[in-house]
Amino acid sequence: MRRTIRALMLALGPAAVLVAGPAAADEIQRIGAPASPIASAVIVPAGYDMIYVSGITPPVLNPDAPAGTPRDFGDTKTQTIGVIERIKGILEAQGASLADVVMMRVLLVGDPAKGGQMDFAGMMEGYRQYFATEAQPNKPARITSQVAGLVAPGMMVEIEVQAAVKPD
Repeated sequence: MRRTIRALMLALGPAAVLVAGPAAADEIQRIGAPASPIASAVIVPAGYDMIYVSGITPPVLNPDAPAGTPRDFGDTKTQTIGVIERIKGILEAQGASLADVVMMRVLLVGDPAKGGQMDFAGMMEGYRQYFATEAQPNKPARITSQVAGLVAPGMMVEIEVQAAVKPD
């Protein structure tokens, strides 16, 4: 295990050492540049329970809005906040929190207001309210990709997470 951690830290370079530092063998390690809002890697030692949360989509903001319009779900920032709030509720129901998230996959649909390009900045505005903050400093490893579409017109954000919780 230590050999794997050392190889990962060497592969990621000096920034990995700044964040990883010494840690107990039974603690989750988040590796990466201190200023980055995401981890380059997360090491979850044996003994943790894993929670796999399926891709979650945004809640409808205005049920009376015409079907299939972005007003149904809001802009990318609003949708990101709505999705993360839903994920937060799912995790809390399992005795976990957003601080326990170790991996996140973000799918973004191109925003018509942005010429069909994903609104990465809008997603980050929503994301930064929950991760890498003073109140909740833990950062997951993460991927963000643009996709052609989601399950309903107007949806522009879907997020899947894995969380690791140390059993009592």
